[in-house]
Amino acid sequence: MANSGLQMLGFVLALLGWIGLIVATILPQWQMSSYAGDSIITAIAMYQGLWMSCAIQSTGQMQCKVYDSILALPGSLQATRGLMVVSIVVAALGIAISTVGMKCTKCGGDDKVKKARIAMTGGIVFLLGGLAALVACSWYGNKIVQDFYNPFTPVNTKYEFGSAIFIGWAGSLLVVLGGALLACSCPRKSGSKGRSYPKSKAASSAGGREYV
Repeated sequence: MANSGLQMLGFVLALLGWIGLIVATILPQWQMSSYAGDSIITAIAMYQGLWMSCAIQSTGQMQCKVYDSILALPGSLQATRGLMVVSIVVAALGIAISTVGMKCTKCGGDDKVKKARIAMTGGIVFLLGGLAALVACSWYGNKIVQDFYNPFTPVNTKYEFGSAIFIGWAGSLLVVLGGALLACSCPRKSGSKGRSYPKSKAASSAGGREYV
């Protein structure tokens, strides 16, 4: 029963993290304009995401523009975009596999050992997807830090962390944690106990024969 609850907890955490990864990938607030210099611009705020850049006027109106060409984008942005998409697809595959292997479902048959192994496989897939997203968000965040502290970067073009990258970090950690719980929920004691009984009986019978 505890094993089933552990599987359910891991699946829910991974599912919430997967939703967070989708939201983070769509949002344009991966980096926002910084006002750390002497020249402060209060009339406009700039945001840049994986797919578009947005500008918020002082009136509150937002104007967004999708990036024109993929080849014109920086390599770090292309790599981050690819890793986030891969992590979402891999986590979706982990959801499908884990649903089949969980104890509370009847999709994988009645073999408990087989279902436990399927659930463990789903947890490993979740781990891969979460690690891919974690690498993508950390890589993008490192690029923001490098550009911010670069003395050759103009003050008005410096950016800092946006809300989307924090959502991406939180989602990737939830996916990794949920995958770890699913991977650790595979029972191992039942198989060892089942094998110990025939060995003990065989040993006792053999010892009795030698004594006779």
